Amino acid sequence: MTDPAANTRVLVVEDDPNIVDLIRSNLAVRGFDTVVSQDGMRVLKLLETEDPDIVLLDLMLPEADGFELCRQIRERSLVGIIVVSARGGERDKVTALNMGADDYLTKPFSIEELLARITATLRRTRPAVLPEPQTPVVVAGDITIDLARQQVTRLGQPVHLTPTEFALLRELATNRGKLLTHSHLLRRVWGHGYETETEYVRVYVRRLRAKLEVEGGEPLILTQPRAGYRFAPE
Repeated sequence: MTDPAANTRVLVVEDDPNIVDLIRSNLAVRGFDTVVSQDGMRVLKLLETEDPDIVLLDLMLPEADGFELCRQIRERSLVGIIVVSARGGERDKVTALNMGADDYLTKPFSIEELLARITATLRRTRPAVLPEPQTPVVVAGDITIDLARQQVTRLGQPVHLTPTEFALLRELATNRGKLLTHSHLLRRVWGHGYETETEYVRVYVRRLRAKLEVEGGEPLILTQPRAGYRFAPE
């Protein structure tokens, strides 16, 4: 198994020096390379110059709105984003996910949990050599999903998905017509330990629908109330 820390650069956006030291020292011991920004002003520049593999983003930063910063990072990059915040309300979590975050961790947290979430996020967001799918291309109406190339088009035009969005779409499309429960999707896309984070699936299904479905057209992803989702059958 490949060491997730190998050649991995983490951009830590956090203004509390105690938390910065805690994260940086524990990541360094495990072989991660860390870059720190204690305010939101330099983050977008560091995103370009340091090319991080993952961003740990606090929401309450001096002179910056954490949600808006998350949106701007996602607009510019497919980098993995884990929001690490003392704001533990569901509304904050859903807002962060809507802005493009891949995961949300509430303070206080254990280093073991942080490392597990970093590993799970890197597994989704880093390019990986995946087994050749049995059905390499899925066509649904105007949408074509090339599973082997990890590319999606609508009417021949590319649709830009984040790695987490594509991972969810892949799981739905490769089980076409089959009901997939929330816990199944969370386990397959986010990993073990996420089975109760049902809002993650709701937010990301909504993001996929916004990018892939046309208002008034045939739905691509069908909701089974209180059960899960299924990809439209052929």
